[in-house]
Amino acid sequence: MNNTALKCCLLTIGTLFALGNSVHADVRLPSIFSDHMVLQKNVAVPVWGWADPEEKVTVSIAGQSRTATADAAGNWKLKLKNVSADSPLTLTISGHNTIVIQDVLVGEVWLASGQSNMGLSVNDVTNAWKEKAEAKFPQIRMFTVSPTPATTPQTNCGGQWVVCSPETVGHFSAAAFFFGRELHQKLTVPVGLINSSWGGTPIEAWTSMDRMEATPELAPVLENWRKTLHPFDPEKAEADYARALESWTNTTAKLKAEGKTVPLQPKKAIDPRLDPKYPANLFNGKISPIIPYAIRGAIWYQGENNAASDLAKLYSVQLSLMIQDWRQRWNEGDFPFAWVQLPNFHPRTTNVVETNYNNWCVIREEMLKTLAVKNTGMAITVDVGEANNIHPKNKQAVGHRLALWALAKVYGKDITYSGPLPDGAKFKGEKIILSFKHADGGLVAKDGDLKGFAIAGEDHHWICANARIEGKKVIVSSPEVKLPKAVRYAWAANPDCNLFNGASLPASPFRTDDWK
Repeated sequence: MNNTALKCCLLTIGTLFALGNSVHADVRLPSIFSDHMVLQKNVAVPVWGWADPEEKVTVSIAGQSRTATADAAGNWKLKLKNVSADSPLTLTISGHNTIVIQDVLVGEVWLASGQSNMGLSVNDVTNAWKEKAEAKFPQIRMFTVSPTPATTPQTNCGGQWVVCSPETVGHFSAAAFFFGRELHQKLTVPVGLINSSWGGTPIEAWTSMDRMEATPELAPVLENWRKTLHPFDPEKAEADYARALESWTNTTAKLKAEGKTVPLQPKKAIDPRLDPKYPANLFNGKISPIIPYAIRGAIWYQGENNAASDLAKLYSVQLSLMIQDWRQRWNEGDFPFAWVQLPNFHPRTTNVVETNYNNWCVIREEMLKTLAVKNTGMAITVDVGEANNIHPKNKQAVGHRLALWALAKVYGKDITYSGPLPDGAKFKGEKIILSFKHADGGLVAKDGDLKGFAIAGEDHHWICANARIEGKKVIVSSPEVKLPKAVRYAWAANPDCNLFNGASLPASPFRTDDWK
């Protein structure tokens, strides 16, 4: 090698060495921090992400700046003081590189989660064309978490903030949109909605594994799922698939040559641990990545899947645990949490007390019990479902009733926010006297005589009962039951019932017994 070549070689090596020492990883953010985002008002706002170890990261918005130093693993986090503004802001994150997030609003942020009835889009609701045409609400934005189940808690997810318009709202979660629209109109503030939902999934998929494993009552739930793992052998499944694929390939070539129909290509067996329904998989993939993004509260529409389980009676334990789990991980106290009680569904029967689909009633009852958890609410929807459609289209009523609760209990509006809830029963001879909370404006029998009640004596034989309203009480009796021991109201999947309050909100189904 001549001197010139040697010098060039040494120069190249030196240059590469210098570049190697100056290369830095870019500062990165979770996808939920992106253009058009909405920040929660009147709270300290967490901002977090990743950078080089020991790198200083500065976050600036609305005249304030905060700096954090990445730890040894490259994680950094800080909190902005209360951010407020009447116009869009710019959020700037600076380290070795700079990220600029445009069109940031400050308002009310709510998490909307559950299964398909939360995921159902505005495209699929009653009067969808009208709702879309009128959806000119640029201060309402929605972030939809990509469907990504995971076996371990994740730190990021796919998704982007979308500004509400007639062109975009069709893909918004309908229940969340109608809820958010009412908050926006009544509070005159921007509203951010985080839609993290997945159809056909049980509540155990949305709760962290460590919290479920630490709850003895849920041992049967976890054991049922673990039984699905025993027949599955990953190596055997892979070998079976390879053999089936080879056989299919050989058969296909022959059939094609003969001009015959080709069978479908075999599919690889799915490891049950990767199933989105598997316990904690959706918490890991669709809730964990957005913690601790600042939210005001959460709304929940789920339960249909658990109604198909023999363990439906554990739903109150599961719902209470999930609420506590999320609250603890957000570390923002007992943030508001409300859910949708299951609507009327399945063909209606003539008797008040059904034997079919009774787990639907049990899930409703378990939801009613969960109101004992602090700072929670429930939208009663026993009147707005559809007998033959598990995805009822009237999501306007669902959003409205959730919004009534939020406006009253979270934002302090003096309005009626719930339908009548049972508040005690007195058994006096042949009569049962029922008391109710939320009997605002008095109790009302909508469209005729009061119906939907049944009573039983010691024999547990249920009889449709006569019922009448006296002020804020209901008197129930039947000449066939001389000494009633229990009463049920609307105890059917699709009950024929009509008890409301003066605000036109329906009463919750309930029972005074705990008989099987």
